[in-house]
Amino acid sequence: MLLAEHGIDNSGTYRGTDPLQLQRAGVYLDEVVSGSTTRYVPRSVQVDLEAGVCNKLRGGVLGNLFRPDTYLTSESGAGNNWAKGYYTEGAELVDSILDIVRRQAESCDALQGFQILHSLGGGTGAGLGSLMLSKLREEYPDRMMATFSILPSPKVSETVVEPYNAMLSVHQLVDNSDLTICIDNEALYDISVRTLKIKNPNFENLNNLIAQVMCGVSTSLRFPGQLNGDIRKLGMNLVPFPRLHFLMPSYAPFYDPKAKHFEKNSVAELTKALFDRKNLLVACDPRFGRYLTAATIFRGDISSREAEVAVHDLQMKNSQSFVEWIPDNVSVSLVRVPPVGQTQSATALSNSTAVQELFKRTLDSFSAMFKRKAFLHWYTGEGMDIMEFSEAENNTRDLIAEYQQYQEATNDVEEDEVYEEEASDAQ
Repeated sequence: MLLAEHGIDNSGTYRGTDPLQLQRAGVYLDEVVSGSTTRYVPRSVQVDLEAGVCNKLRGGVLGNLFRPDTYLTSESGAGNNWAKGYYTEGAELVDSILDIVRRQAESCDALQGFQILHSLGGGTGAGLGSLMLSKLREEYPDRMMATFSILPSPKVSETVVEPYNAMLSVHQLVDNSDLTICIDNEALYDISVRTLKIKNPNFENLNNLIAQVMCGVSTSLRFPGQLNGDIRKLGMNLVPFPRLHFLMPSYAPFYDPKAKHFEKNSVAELTKALFDRKNLLVACDPRFGRYLTAATIFRGDISSREAEVAVHDLQMKNSQSFVEWIPDNVSVSLVRVPPVGQTQSATALSNSTAVQELFKRTLDSFSAMFKRKAFLHWYTGEGMDIMEFSEAENNTRDLIAEYQQYQEATNDVEEDEVYEEEASDAQ
């Protein structure tokens, strides 16, 4: 999808006609010139603790796109065990990963940060993903760390020990990530079945939805535009408190391809859809929380006044859903270039207190198993300490309490006066 937006085919050769397509292609792609041919190669590293997935990628339609030395695999696999990914199998591989990351980072003109795509339910994405994040944080402390994290779904469960792996990963994400964009499979299934009318969605359908959101989030990095934004600006506007950086992504328009000609996409409709539960890529209900901040990114021929008025109107109509102590808490970015095959679209990243629902759900499953010490021997056998489980549990409880505290916070004059009195006493 990203290649199509830049007019590049599956082998990395440019086939487009618009000079805008290549103006900022270097954000994600390296230009490699050999003789008379120019190819664009992704600046990425593909890592797994078993070779199957990477081999499938190598043998697929994008097999010739990635540099062969950016694939890194182990033989044994993590066996859905976070401790294997973080302490044993993953620890053996992490130095090799960092070597490749350094090499890729050196080819950047101005390195802004890293994007990590991982799942929190298994062993590799959760364990090795957390280890990579902490190592990158050590090596590049002033760079942005953005993660796209696939969280366990309430109904669609892949493995029994998912709650353990997810909680241990959230414990690491709270401290080491700057922006965590939460996605879960159940919400993707719901959008595919209910809205897109796909009876049996496969991984390609689900990945397509994630790709749409990722392309939307990175649009303002990849194309020049009015009211533009980058990853650091997104973080600056979206994260009011360092620990509360878990964001809910949404996208509009989603519709049944057969009903495409009947869709009316005014800017107001797009804005309304962005804050509708049906368009969220994560299974939680924003009506049970309040928005601390949000960032909207509009694509297509949309005027800045039109977008800002639509966002302002939505905030006025639903003022109880937005905290009043952060005025103007929805930022707007505009990019003229629409997605391939559409005239207009919009993406939003919301920092809502409703995201605590995700953590509560996983914490309940975690606590039920941890109380009986079920499955713990698999983790302690890899050298883990049981204290780490208790720390992860307490850290998540604190995170939920923080979200709840800011959900209930008001803009009362009395509170402000008390606060001012305390401040003057302290002086």
